[in-house]
Amino acid sequence: MDKNNRITLLGGGSWATALIKLLSENINGDEKIHWYIRDPEKIKYIREHKKNPRYLSSVKIETDKLILCDDINEAVENSDILIFVIPSAFLKEAVDKIKNKIENKIIISAIKGIIPNDNMIIGEFFNKKCNVPYNSFGVITGPCHAEEVALERLSYITVAAENLKIAEKIADKLETRYAKTNISDDIFGTEYSSVLKNVFAIASGICHGLGYGDNFQAVLVSNAIREIKRFVDTVHPIKRDIKSSAYLGDLLVTAYSNFSRNRVFGTMIGKGYLVKTAQLEMNMIAEGYYAAKSINEINRKFNIFMPISEAVYNIIYKGKPPGFEIKLLTDKLR
Repeated sequence: MDKNNRITLLGGGSWATALIKLLSENINGDEKIHWYIRDPEKIKYIREHKKNPRYLSSVKIETDKLILCDDINEAVENSDILIFVIPSAFLKEAVDKIKNKIENKIIISAIKGIIPNDNMIIGEFFNKKCNVPYNSFGVITGPCHAEEVALERLSYITVAAENLKIAEKIADKLETRYAKTNISDDIFGTEYSSVLKNVFAIASGICHGLGYGDNFQAVLVSNAIREIKRFVDTVHPIKRDIKSSAYLGDLLVTAYSNFSRNRVFGTMIGKGYLVKTAQLEMNMIAEGYYAAKSINEINRKFNIFMPISEAVYNIIYKGKPPGFEIKLLTDKLR
């Protein structure tokens, strides 16, 4: 493989597995992709059964096209393009294990989350903590559920990078007969939007769990996209079409789909589950849980009108009764 095309994907969850499926379809000849998974037992299972034991277990993994590795430094050292698919809550811990500098590599985030406590989107984290230039960074975003990629249902993926050559390169490696790709130069807007849509999916789930119907959900989501616009236009004011699939489309699929872990999490809260109980019962990380707190803290600086995200924060962090908080929210929506 061309040195500039050597790829390592880091992470072993459902979205990582879906991306491995897409990347594997575009491998030619003796090319290999490094796949870093921290659990050696999972690697052993994948090698033997060609399936991920916990995530998207119906997907056949073409192990002959992969170099499976539980040593993050070995995986990083042998690649020039690093695609991170590690949940945001665990990213710092993983990056701290990397001994060599990564500032000379292309860094791609498919995380759709925000670093808890630091309140940094992934591009900011790599720029400030690892000295990765923004023109060497990219974002893989939706609208795209891993489960539908596994089923080979037609999906659309957006790759954003300030350097559009990087966006084109990654998009080319992900495009298949059932996955179409678009490119964008808006790394900040797409990242923040992917963070916010998880918070709004929790709100949608809470309302669903409380018994609100489709009529109200339509109003909730139409207000949510305006909330995203107000936020991203304030924190990173550039010209963007908020109605495009990377923003509105990603919000819609996350707010409405039964595949959305954030919506499922919210539904459990709306039905009366305690936050910790809902987290324990879920098999996957609901990124919106961390995002709600981070967005609330970021917005203290900007004071943007964000009633939906504020309601979610009040419910899951302040313990406000969901029914009462959503009733207050209904009077703020238009």
